[in-house]
Amino acid sequence: MTPDEIANAMTGKLRETGGGRLESLLPSPMVQNHAAFLHRLEDGSLVCAWFGGTLEGKSDISIFASVLAPDAAQWGEPQRLSFDAEHSEQNPVLFTAPDGRLWLFHTSQPSGNQDECRIRMAAIERDAADPTRLAVSEGRYLDLPRGCFIRAPLVIRDDEAWLLPIFRCIQRPGQKWNGSHDNAAVGVSIDGGRSWQLADLNGSIGCVHMSPVRVGDTGYAAFFRRRQADQVYRVESVDGGRTWSLPAPTDVPNNNSSIAVVRLRDGRLAMICNPVNAALSADRRASLYDELGDDDGRPDADPSGGCVPIWGVPRAPVSVCLSADDGRTFPDRIAIEDGPGTCLSNNSTDGHNKEMSYPWLLEGHDGSLHVAYTYHRRAIKYVRLPPGWADEGRN
Repeated sequence: MTPDEIANAMTGKLRETGGGRLESLLPSPMVQNHAAFLHRLEDGSLVCAWFGGTLEGKSDISIFASVLAPDAAQWGEPQRLSFDAEHSEQNPVLFTAPDGRLWLFHTSQPSGNQDECRIRMAAIERDAADPTRLAVSEGRYLDLPRGCFIRAPLVIRDDEAWLLPIFRCIQRPGQKWNGSHDNAAVGVSIDGGRSWQLADLNGSIGCVHMSPVRVGDTGYAAFFRRRQADQVYRVESVDGGRTWSLPAPTDVPNNNSSIAVVRLRDGRLAMICNPVNAALSADRRASLYDELGDDDGRPDADPSGGCVPIWGVPRAPVSVCLSADDGRTFPDRIAIEDGPGTCLSNNSTDGHNKEMSYPWLLEGHDGSLHVAYTYHRRAIKYVRLPPGWADEGRN
């Protein structure tokens, strides 16, 4: 599809494409839309949040959301949920606290400088007269160091502490961020999000976008995108997320792009990702923000003591990988959509970007699967697979 064809199809209407599969391109007023996140509300409605603007990293990037009411045939109108004209607001995460209150977490950074990013949280209320309408409070920044970034949802520890998966974009004095020293951490709040402490994960340089799932009563496994564009990595915690093992590679390739993992009702883990890596493609680009045109004269960060990030590996196909051993292996892979996946440019208007990336997934109460992902940097695409999807179409 051309950018104009995609724009014309961004109505939010659900259409059946065969075998009980439904698809939709969510409505948005912005030319670039990226980093979808799905969250289920108490009445069964789905919220999809993402960031939109002209180009990732620019200060006109803001958080948007749309609601799909139960049994609705169309996603609701897009609603803007962040309003800082001086910062690029990215990577929304929605969280329903134990008391039932709905929170929005997102990142906020000046231009492409991820090492200066801060995390912001704000309460969201639903309109009593129209539950598809959302209202957001002014919010505040978390008391965490600059350079903290998020992508995955919070989990509640056995002592009711909130655990927020974080990746740290480490500042290098006099050098420009390029991902070379990013590592994993967990933000911990024991007072309902009012204050936070940061716990780094040992040996995690290059491991970002931590996606945790529960294992047993008190354990967790967590999975990572890798700056080195080699494999998805995994850690374990046997003490409720207080300490973690050293990261180790899984059998799923990773292209230095986002992943998400959930546990299905049948006990298996489902990971959604682009299962390709740098060994499978020669495509490369200089950096994530090489199109912003805001060179400040600093050299890129020296990778010494860190890693050499790889950018530009194609972001396709979108696949769900299934594991019956808590994510140690993922032998079954089901393709959601395939294509060139070209991501050598973030431009949403010239048609050169063909990525299908940053996917998210939720299992429905009926066993269906809800998926959302970036489509050519122009739109957020939603796909719903019918019950029984996990036992069909394996490759």
